[in-house]
Amino acid sequence: MMSTLFSYRRCLIPLSLGITLSGWSAAGLAAPNPLVEALAEADDAAGAAIAQVEAETPDNPDPLRLDAQPTPASPAREGLEPGEEAVPLSIDGDGEVLPDPSQSGLPLPQSDRPTDEGFEVPPEYLTPEANPLLVPTRPEEVEIVGTQPLSLETAIELAYRNSEQLRIALLQLERSQSGLRAERASLYPTVDLSGSLQTTNQSSSGGESQFGGGDITTTTASSTLRTDYDLGLSGERSARISAAERQVRLSELQVEQTREDLRLNTITDYYAVQEAIEQIRINQAFLDEAERNLRDSQLREEVGVGTRFDVLRAEVQVANARQTLTQAASQRQIAQRQLSRRLNVPPAIELTSLAVNIAGAWPLSLEESIVLAFQNRAELEQFLVEREFNDAQRRISLAAVRPRLGVFGQYGLQSLLSSSTGASSSLGDGFSLGAQLSWRLFDAGAARARATQNELDIQTDEFEFESTRNDIRVQVEESYYTLVANQANIDTASVAVNQAEEALELATLRFNAGVGTQLDVLTATRELAEAEGNLVTAVLDYNRALARLERAVSNLASPAIPDVGL
Repeated sequence: MMSTLFSYRRCLIPLSLGITLSGWSAAGLAAPNPLVEALAEADDAAGAAIAQVEAETPDNPDPLRLDAQPTPASPAREGLEPGEEAVPLSIDGDGEVLPDPSQSGLPLPQSDRPTDEGFEVPPEYLTPEANPLLVPTRPEEVEIVGTQPLSLETAIELAYRNSEQLRIALLQLERSQSGLRAERASLYPTVDLSGSLQTTNQSSSGGESQFGGGDITTTTASSTLRTDYDLGLSGERSARISAAERQVRLSELQVEQTREDLRLNTITDYYAVQEAIEQIRINQAFLDEAERNLRDSQLREEVGVGTRFDVLRAEVQVANARQTLTQAASQRQIAQRQLSRRLNVPPAIELTSLAVNIAGAWPLSLEESIVLAFQNRAELEQFLVEREFNDAQRRISLAAVRPRLGVFGQYGLQSLLSSSTGASSSLGDGFSLGAQLSWRLFDAGAARARATQNELDIQTDEFEFESTRNDIRVQVEESYYTLVANQANIDTASVAVNQAEEALELATLRFNAGVGTQLDVLTATRELAEAEGNLVTAVLDYNRALARLERAVSNLASPAIPDVGL
């Protein structure tokens, strides 16, 4: 296994692939070339600088890791005045130094501003706006002011922290838990208090009454305290509690499924950014080589040893290389915005990836992977829980035609407040206990029909379980076979890169010696670009297959869901 520090043409990024990816703009060139020599010197200087930074970097160099500790002042602080703050820099794919978001007017808490100890982790400027209903109204509010490089692990952690889909799933879980608490409340009796104040006016007719005739007005106040308790004879109460418990479990499984899908989508978007950056590097190197070849062809034409046809062919190659590079730059911007959207970071922040490297190895056989997927996948358990949920709904439907029995106790208090007859105020109370029985004897078959619907839902869940189980096996097999194939492709592509470099060197030597043609050089140059592209594609396809296999199996040492403050 070999590792090397690779210099992008305009962005210096460490690369560790387990194989050597050599920049070929300086490879295999017999004739001295100032541009090639300058690039080689820049690569050497970049490698030395990166090695020095790595030697001075603490064990946890990633400032965005959630488990990171504050890092000491970096060499960038050399030359600062006492008390002056170091400003962390971001570098885009073109090697341009971009301003730090904290220096661009973004609202950052005081604890997240640059200090002598570095950023506190995680940086708050990667947290979305607290108000989800906020809509930017000015162009400067959506202008990209900085680029933040992220490791894959940090990107996944940010996705867990910022994702709207995961927050929605967690809210749905809380809603289901509240529903369960509401159903369990039926296990306890209810207590009701009621009161009334009543004034009556009764007119006397047919002569004078014994009290002297006229209207009789009385004012009374009464209150009642009543408690009721259902004995659960019909089975509806237990069925509703069981259904609520299954609903909570379904919500938990949905959270797990959302988290696993979010992890896979984040990894996919991250690899898309890496692939776009690598394509820019390869196409930039190809363009540099094409431009060098064009200059050599023009010089050969000037001294009379070349032809106009060679110059035209070299110009066409340069034009095609520029178009390809422009398209690659566009794809990088699209991929970066997609990653930013996936992580739900503020719109003023652009995200970019670190170097391409092999994600790891899969330790299980195909058969072990399939069995583990059957044990772990939330989708399978989800259908089993739905089956139990529909069975509880069936029992609820049948409870409508079963007898209901409840007991109650009631205490009443009544007081005469005033009377026009001059009667004195009085106070009376009473207490009663009883039982209530209700039974719907005929409902025209409605309850039985609803229960039949629930039984059909149960059968549907069973067939969906079978279908999903078969789909999961296919997913595991497809990802596993793809992983194995791309593992072999990495070895093949690495050999092809070395051969293409050697072929370019020989083609250049033959052309300079006058025994080869320019077409040989152009062909060798294009083949080297294709070989490097194939190697990058093989590595990233391997990583994608590994991510899909992890998703197909699920729950493999995945980090816990962070507290989102709900």
